[in-house]
Amino acid sequence: MKKIKTIFFFILLQMAASISCKSQTAMQTKDDFSKGADIGWLAQMEATGYKFYDADGSEKDCLLLLKERGINTVRLRVWVDPSDDKISGHCSPEETAVMALRAQKMGMRIMINFHYSDTWADPGKQKKPAAWDSHSFAELLNDVYRHTYDVLILLKKRGVNPEWVQIGNEIPSGMLWPEGSTDHWSQLAQLLNKGYDATKAVDKKIKVIVHVDQGNNNKRFRAFFDNAVANNTKYDVIGLSYYPYWIKEDYKNNISDLENNLNDMSKRYNKEVMVVEVGGEDTLVENTRDMLTAVIKAVKKVPENKGLGVIYWEPQGAKIWSGYSLSAWQQDGRPSPALDAFKNNKL
Repeated sequence: MKKIKTIFFFILLQMAASISCKSQTAMQTKDDFSKGADIGWLAQMEATGYKFYDADGSEKDCLLLLKERGINTVRLRVWVDPSDDKISGHCSPEETAVMALRAQKMGMRIMINFHYSDTWADPGKQKKPAAWDSHSFAELLNDVYRHTYDVLILLKKRGVNPEWVQIGNEIPSGMLWPEGSTDHWSQLAQLLNKGYDATKAVDKKIKVIVHVDQGNNNKRFRAFFDNAVANNTKYDVIGLSYYPYWIKEDYKNNISDLENNLNDMSKRYNKEVMVVEVGGEDTLVENTRDMLTAVIKAVKKVPENKGLGVIYWEPQGAKIWSGYSLSAWQQDGRPSPALDAFKNNKL
């Protein structure tokens, strides 16, 4: 009996060693670089009857088309109380939760982008949700915490585990104006910290992103994040937008500025960095593909593996449906070859 127990013990040891070895191998070969797509429009595109097709003309799930082109991450915006407008509405917490679960079931990693508005928030507009408009600053702090917490709890109950949460969208001048503008940096920091605290209260493993546009503009980023440090702002990742189209220059003229800014942000603040929005003109397929390739290369080159990934903003948002000319989708409902930049850039 003693001999049998000894043999059984050694068998268990060998099994454990084998499992450990396989686990380590899986960890070593896992592609941790995020290649992503913001797909906030997808639910309403499908609801309006838009169809997605593969290169051979066969109809296919948009998420599968993206996955087959190397996309492993989806970014989803969430608005507080949005309208039903086709372009500027939807993206409620409930709709976001449904899409997040669908994407996660396909093996996608999830980023949730809180705008803290009922519609678009960006450098030119940071309008408070209508329900919060008359609230005091103390109430706004509670609003940010409660909204962030409630949405993440909703996701958790559905079985969704976001890897990243973005507190505010493109906020070089702050959010929830006027109280949270950069004219009142101490108040902005408090609002950002409420979002951070709510996120960590749900899951400490979620990485919190703070997001600024014009990723090639180092002066802009230093000004913002120096103030963030001075006001004890809590965050894990610096998020950048990069759109050569909007700065009216070809990417070749400023890709080195993006690379230098990524490296500077990582070193200066000891933070991970991520291009959370990028896009190129849908008609300039080769240029957009080459731009994406260059951006991916720049992020991967950030020292100490602190470059986390690159996310294309609404690649599936075809101009024929959205009117948006920086998608990566063709007028015939098929993906643009520009997206091959993600598939061709493997670790």
